[in-house]
Amino acid sequence: MSEKHAIQRVRHDVRMRILTVTRVQQLTPHMVRITVHGPELAGFPSASPDDHVKVFLPATDGGFNLPQMTPDGPVYPEGKPPSPARDYTPRAFRADALELDLDFVIHGDGPASTWAESAKVGDKLGVGGPRGSMIVPSDYDHYVLVGDETALPAIGRWLEEMPKHTKVTVLAEIASVKEKQALAREARWFIRGESPSLDYALAALAIPPGDTFWWVATESKRARELRSLLVETRGIDKDWVKATGYWQA
Repeated sequence: MSEKHAIQRVRHDVRMRILTVTRVQQLTPHMVRITVHGPELAGFPSASPDDHVKVFLPATDGGFNLPQMTPDGPVYPEGKPPSPARDYTPRAFRADALELDLDFVIHGDGPASTWAESAKVGDKLGVGGPRGSMIVPSDYDHYVLVGDETALPAIGRWLEEMPKHTKVTVLAEIASVKEKQALAREARWFIRGESPSLDYALAALAIPPGDTFWWVATESKRARELRSLLVETRGIDKDWVKATGYWQA
């Protein structure tokens, strides 16, 4: 018999793909969904809502200079500028259509945001991975999902994939009311800089009865602080908390 609440870690063979943009959808003023397609997506693995892939942007020479995976890690082609890379959540994958959705926060800084802001049908994008999945079991009594805009792709996918009877609480922080997204379940939205804050709400949130899994994804330092709040201050079992830094200030 498997251990209760045991997280399953799965490794995937890492593949590098050059894909074509087939659709660009403006979800909110600062969130754009870009759909990419290509035969290289056959067999694309993504077993967990918070998986991440490496998104590779065109290099300074205009091409895609992607790394080869070796036992010592990724090795880029010699004498060529490497393609800039960032981590993104596979928002949705449709195996029948060989389509992958990626949601980009447009924040006016960085190569990925800049690329996504002007992306159009026919553009190319490199995608590598995912390298692995951390599969959270479905045997908890309750799930609490907490994050800012960068966490919304994972939260949105999680809500769509979990059984309808699953009890879940969502705390989501956004820059303005215009950044609210349609999600499969109700969420509590917090506007950055306004009161009450997401951090305060998490500190005051009544701990649900039974066993609860807590998932947090925000800026790295803040994610560590929120994990400390849950584990050290509120006494949550550390194995029932996953807090991840999705970006760095």
